[in-house]
Amino acid sequence: MADTCGQVLLGSGLTVLSHPLMYIKVLVQVGHEPLSPTLGRNMFGRQVYQLPGLFAYAKHIIKIDGKSGLFKGLTPRLCAGTIGTIVHSRVLQVHTYLISSPSQMVASSQKAEDGSLQHVVNETTKEMIARSCATIITHPFHVITLRCMVQFIGREAKYSGVFDSIVTIYREEGILGFFAGLIPRLLGDVLSLWICNMLAHFINTYAIDDSTSHTGEIKNCSQAVTGFFASMLTYPFVLVSNLMAVNNCGLAGGLPPYAALYPNWLHCWSHLSREGNMSRGNSLFFRKLPAGKTYAVEQKRFF
Repeated sequence: MADTCGQVLLGSGLTVLSHPLMYIKVLVQVGHEPLSPTLGRNMFGRQVYQLPGLFAYAKHIIKIDGKSGLFKGLTPRLCAGTIGTIVHSRVLQVHTYLISSPSQMVASSQKAEDGSLQHVVNETTKEMIARSCATIITHPFHVITLRCMVQFIGREAKYSGVFDSIVTIYREEGILGFFAGLIPRLLGDVLSLWICNMLAHFINTYAIDDSTSHTGEIKNCSQAVTGFFASMLTYPFVLVSNLMAVNNCGLAGGLPPYAALYPNWLHCWSHLSREGNMSRGNSLFFRKLPAGKTYAVEQKRFF
């Protein structure tokens, strides 16, 4: 219990600190570009036209809504983080309890000592189940968070609080409205977890010599690198999930011209792929102009 409380407190602190970053990323994912491109330099020093980065975007939001405007949607996100941490911990505890018979404990310890591929598969499967349960249960709060953020585009106040948002979604969309964008989010989480753990296992097993010094630090580094690589590969699932969570929900950011009305997430994926927007919002620094697109000043987006 103490460990769970510590994880909740740490997670809540990190959530508060990272919230402005997520807020800006979501607005960019939707396609909102309130500032015109400017002439700047890329990472190689060449002069190019660039879209506003993280800090310029943040200054724009502060100018309109003040510093507190950077924290729209924070309350439901904190709820999601707290509940998700508790659910994740409890699912792992239940899993440990279910496999705690003497014979299974012996077999499990042998596999752990071997450090075999089977052990990695078992641990990844256990983590996948725990994460998936937490994601499913907290997804309604994730949807509310995204919609609170996207209101910035049309200056709406439709989603003003957690309870009011729950009532609004249930009244207009029913139970399914709370799980908009869930499938691509789950798929992305699962794929990211497996890619990260399997790559890290093969690197640690076949590319790192255990006899060298600082082996532990190198393995931790490889885990971080593979995690970053996996997140890059699965980013389109995150983008599609977030767009589907706000699509056709009555907000300007989820309606034309910002978004087409997608019947399902596969249509959204196909549309983004055709438009070359599968990585939109992936980077908030050195943002280059979309190829073949024209900036519309009044609508504050590219066409």
